Amino acid sequence: MAIWRRPVEVEALTRLGAATLPGHVGIEFTEVGDDWLAARMPVDHRTHQPFGRLHGGASVVLAETVASVGATMALGEGKLAVGLEINANHIRPAVSGHVHATATAESLGRTTQVWTIRIVDDAGKLVCLSRITLAVIDAKG
Repeated sequence: MAIWRRPVEVEALTRLGAATLPGHVGIEFTEVGDDWLAARMPVDHRTHQPFGRLHGGASVVLAETVASVGATMALGEGKLAVGLEINANHIRPAVSGHVHATATAESLGRTTQVWTIRIVDDAGKLVCLSRITLAVIDAKG
C-alpha cells in the first residue's frame, strides 16, 4: 500500500529543488515506489572533495534531500518534514558517473519519521548507508 498523501511525480520533485542546493549539485529524482523514493546525483567537480572523490558531505546532501522530500510527500497538505538527525557510513569511494539514492520509510509517526537511505554507484556497489530522523512541522511558520 502506497504511503503518499500528495502527488509524487519525479520531474516535479526535481524542479522543486532546481534553484536550491539540490539543483546546484545536480540531484534529480528518478523513481518512486509504494514506500520509497529514488534520486541520483552526478559525481563531478560539484560533488568532489579536493582529492577527486565524492565528498562525504555531498552524499549526506543527497540522502537528506531524497528522504526529506519523500517524508513530506507522505504528509498531508500544510505539513512538511525537516531533518533532526542524520548519520552516514561511507563505505567505498566514487570518482565519476552518478550515485543513486533510494530512501525507504521505516517509521511514519505523527511527529517524527525515520528513513533509511542506500546510496550506490553506477555498478550497484554500496557507497554510503544513511539513516535520518525527520521532524514533522507546520509548513506555515
